[in-house]
Amino acid sequence: MKDFERFDIREVTKEFGEKVALSRFSLSIEHGEFVTFLGPSGCGKSTALNCIAGLLPITSGEISIDGKPIDNGRRKIPPEKRGFGLVFQNYALFPHLSVFGNVAFGLRLRKLPKAVVNDKVQAALKLVHLEGHEAKFPAQLSGGEQQRVAIARSIVLEPRLLMLDEPLSNLDAKLRVEMRNELLALHTRLKVTTIYVTHDHQEALALSDRIVVMRQGHVQQVGTPQEVYSNPANLFVADFMGFKNIWEGELASLRERPDGMDVDVVTQGLRLSARLPYRAGDPRRKALVAASTNEGKVTAVIRPEDIRVGRSADGSCLRVRAALVEYQGQTTLVTARSESGQTVELRPVTHVGIGETLEIVVPAERLFVFAETRG
Repeated sequence: MKDFERFDIREVTKEFGEKVALSRFSLSIEHGEFVTFLGPSGCGKSTALNCIAGLLPITSGEISIDGKPIDNGRRKIPPEKRGFGLVFQNYALFPHLSVFGNVAFGLRLRKLPKAVVNDKVQAALKLVHLEGHEAKFPAQLSGGEQQRVAIARSIVLEPRLLMLDEPLSNLDAKLRVEMRNELLALHTRLKVTTIYVTHDHQEALALSDRIVVMRQGHVQQVGTPQEVYSNPANLFVADFMGFKNIWEGELASLRERPDGMDVDVVTQGLRLSARLPYRAGDPRRKALVAASTNEGKVTAVIRPEDIRVGRSADGSCLRVRAALVEYQGQTTLVTARSESGQTVELRPVTHVGIGETLEIVVPAERLFVFAETRG
């Protein structure tokens, strides 16, 4: 089946009765991209994938390939004619078929010559490092091997779009990392356009060209892993991407710059400064300006690893006392409390004991402030 240059999803909505599972979802994907749908359970990421696959009818909107609609809510191309490959979370292997039989299944439905089927299956098994496993049955394979068979069964059909729905969630931590690396290497070799669904932001960061962060059926942010990680669009994205220090407070001052803005925040007795990259037209900037004219309720966030132990250049610092020390191998997570009772999480590079007082700096360029609260 002919490949494509551009895959477009425009204003797609999916409703189940009165429940809106996906709301006006829009996205364009270029050929060869690896795009990840990221979010918590129930955010709509699997619904979006199933709508794209044709397994769920869309309520409204349009899905098109190179400008030609494949689903507009009224007429659609059946799933089996879209030329897409789908790898399910539970692998969905046929237990009565061997590894060879599982991978060859789709090719045999196409009634290809036996020699062609054999060559294609062997090539697919080699890509996923399963040579020599042809005669085994799924029950004789490990979880990682079953996952490889499921991937081989999809890629052997040479799909123009490969979709993977939480494919690593059933694996243990070590195997998950190994399979993640295998998927990345596989995509590098094949360059097949890929949509990947996960709730694990580490997977998304490691694999993706772009990440689509979702919440309750709505897209929160679309960007490269670097953009989503280092410049979250809102409080939800920051929270989901590992900003563990989330401090609600009040906006004390605001100074606008052409390339951003400087703000001061008071949170539970602490006064913090932030140098924000919010340019003109940025919704975050508009919201903070509006907050400066009313109640001024805001939330400041920063990652534990961005808090520095020591003093700033002018000698200033905050003092906190370590309440909990959690050894995590390469790093240690320390939960501390300020004199005013504010909880602070940080990852110091040196040993810290419970009860120890630390002098810390909250770098202005690492602190983000949003004109919103969790409530």
